[in-house]
Amino acid sequence: MKNNIVISSLFAFLLMSCTSDDVNNDPHATYTTIPETLITYSEKELSDYMTTPNVNENNFRLTMQYWQETVYVNESNYNFTARNVSNNVWGDNYVNVLNNLNKAKELIEQYQPVPSEIGSWPAKRQNQLAIIDILSVYTFQTLTDTFGDIPYTQALDNEKFPLPVYDDDQQIYESLITRLKLDINHLQNGEGTFGSGDIIYGGDIEKWKRFGNSLLLKLGIALSDINPNLAQSAINSAVTGGVMTDESQNAIFRYMAETPNFNPLFENLANNGRNDFIGGKPFVDFLNSTSDQRVSKYFRDVNGVYIGQTIGAPGNFFAFSAPGIFAYIPVTPGNLMTYTEVAFYLAEASARFGIGGNPEVRYKNAVQASFLEWGFSLQNAQDYLTDHPYDASNWKKSIGEQAWVAMYNHPVISWNFYRRLDYPVLQAPPTAINNAEGKVPVRLQYPTLEATTNGTNYAKAAAAIGGDKLTTKVFWDVN
Repeated sequence: MKNNIVISSLFAFLLMSCTSDDVNNDPHATYTTIPETLITYSEKELSDYMTTPNVNENNFRLTMQYWQETVYVNESNYNFTARNVSNNVWGDNYVNVLNNLNKAKELIEQYQPVPSEIGSWPAKRQNQLAIIDILSVYTFQTLTDTFGDIPYTQALDNEKFPLPVYDDDQQIYESLITRLKLDINHLQNGEGTFGSGDIIYGGDIEKWKRFGNSLLLKLGIALSDINPNLAQSAINSAVTGGVMTDESQNAIFRYMAETPNFNPLFENLANNGRNDFIGGKPFVDFLNSTSDQRVSKYFRDVNGVYIGQTIGAPGNFFAFSAPGIFAYIPVTPGNLMTYTEVAFYLAEASARFGIGGNPEVRYKNAVQASFLEWGFSLQNAQDYLTDHPYDASNWKKSIGEQAWVAMYNHPVISWNFYRRLDYPVLQAPPTAINNAEGKVPVRLQYPTLEATTNGTNYAKAAAAIGGDKLTTKVFWDVN
C-alpha cells in the first residue's frame, strides 16, 4: 500500500490509492477528499507511468532499444512475466489513474453548490468534467494501444460489473474520438477549473483545448492505415481546432526536488544508488553514424566517445554510455505530450493525406522542435537537416527514424511510431525469450491476474485479437 504524500505546501494531504488486483476496485482507498487532490494524484500517477524506467512497470526504453540492462537482462530479452509487468501496467492505469479520475467525476456530479456558487458552478463543473474526461481518453488510448481489446464500457464500476467484459479496440477508438470532441467543445475560458490542483496546466483552459486537439490528432493518426476516412476527419478537426504550436503548450508534469515527488527517472537511477542501465547499441550507433549532437544530452560519454551495448547482453556500467544528466535531475518534467510529438504527427498527416501543408516543411519543423526541446539552436537543427533531408520516396523511413530519435524520453509513444511506420528497423536479440518468436514485441500480454480472476472474458478477448501473445498486433498495426 502506498502512503499519503504531500505534493507541495499548496496541497495539504493527497489521497494515494493502493494498487488493486481488480480493475474496478480499490478496497483500501477512502475517497473522503476533494476532486482537486484526486486530479493531482491522477496526473502524477499517469506521468509516473509514462516516465518511469522501473522494469516492473515500463520497459519501453528497453523495447525501443534506447537502453540496455547492465546485469539482469530479462526485460531486455522480453521476459515481462517474471515480474508481472502487465499486472502493474494494468493497475497503474486502471486503478491509480482511471479509478481516481472516476471518483473525482462522481464527487463533482454529487456536489451541491452553496448560494454564492450557484451562478458560476455550472460552467466550472463542465470544465472540470471535460478535463477529467480528456485525461481518461488519454489513459484508455494508452491501454488499448498496449493490449488491444480491454475492459472499457464496463470498467470502473465494480458493484455493477465485478467481472467486466473486454470491448473491441477499434470500437473503443471510435468512442474515444466522439468523447474527446465533446470534451473540447465543453471547455470554456474564464469559467474555473481545478486551479493549482491541476499540475499539468494550472487550470489554463486554452492549453487544455490545445492538448485535447493534439490528442485528437494522435487518435486520428493511429487510425490512418485501418480507417483513413475517420482518421482524416479527426485530424482535420484537430488542426482546425488548434493543436500545440510551441513548447510552452507541452502537457508535462512538473516534479519537485523533494522525495517522494521527484521524477521517477531520478528515483530509479540516482536515488536508489544503482547502475542498472546503459545505452543500447542500435540507438547509440545510429546517433553516432548521423553525427547527431543530441547524443550529448541523451547519454554520457566514455572517454570522449559514446558506446552502446548489444541488446540482450549484460554490460559493465562504466564501459558503456550511461543515460544523460537529465535523467539524474529530480525536477526533470514528465512528458504526457510535447510539441515535438505533435509536430511529427503533423508531418505524418501531411505525408499521408496532404493535410496541413508541405510534408518536407513539416518534417523539418518536427526535427527542429526536437533540437530546441533539448537545448540546441535552430542553426544546429538546420545543419543536421542539411545532412539528413526528407525523403519523399520513403517518408515512413524519414519520419519513423527521426521520431525514434526525438521520442527518446517518451518511449511509450516511440513504440507507437515504430509499430505504425515500421521504422526504425529493429531486430530482436538472439537471446530473446521464445514467446517473442524472434521479433520485437508489438503488444503486451494480458495480466496473468486477468486470466485467473476474469477468465471467461479474458479468454474471449484473447481469441478475438488473435491470441494473447507479444507478436499479436493491435488493430491499427496492419503492416
